[in-house]
Amino acid sequence: MVLAVSVEHTGTFNVSETGEQWRPFTSTQRVITHRPGFDWEARVVMMPGLTARVHDAYIAGEGILHASFFGLVSLVNLRGTPEVAQGELMRFFAEAAWYPTALLPSQGVQWEPVDDASAKATLKDDGTALTMLFRFNEDGLIESVRAEARGRTVAGAVIPTPWEGRWSNYELRDGMLIPLEGEVAWILPEGPKPYWRGRITRLNYEFTQ
Repeated sequence: MVLAVSVEHTGTFNVSETGEQWRPFTSTQRVITHRPGFDWEARVVMMPGLTARVHDAYIAGEGILHASFFGLVSLVNLRGTPEVAQGELMRFFAEAAWYPTALLPSQGVQWEPVDDASAKATLKDDGTALTMLFRFNEDGLIESVRAEARGRTVAGAVIPTPWEGRWSNYELRDGMLIPLEGEVAWILPEGPKPYWRGRITRLNYEFTQ
């Protein structure tokens, strides 16, 4: 069983709520599977000489999202509410394709089939519970994970919005097929609005003995 994983990413991030302003980023992430938790630190290059730092985390049942310029000027600071906790636990669950043993029923995940290519999975952590839709490709690998309502910040207001992560480019790592590339998007009435596109550059696992 995967106990923990350290990940490094590179990719692009859309910093516009309504348009297309993609900026390069690099990030490091630490994940533990029991109890569920992660800590993601990213640097987004807004323009030459101007870097935004983003801290996204789910720690001991608390969700945290903080963004700042140079680590000093705060842009976003959300934490401590049930909505933020649920949103960050959704991220942990959607990214479980990187640490797939966390999806086993023995680890507390409850599965309900939908059709031949999809199933609903439920995860509970302390007072937070959520169900997401997993879709699988013809090889039985996770193709996408969707939540029907995740908090999206628009003009300072948090609006529940369908949200989806899509995974691709699977490779064998430590005996597990892992997606090395992904895209995350808000699903709007006019269509998907991607805001994160990334690939894994380093992956290091720790397993239970």
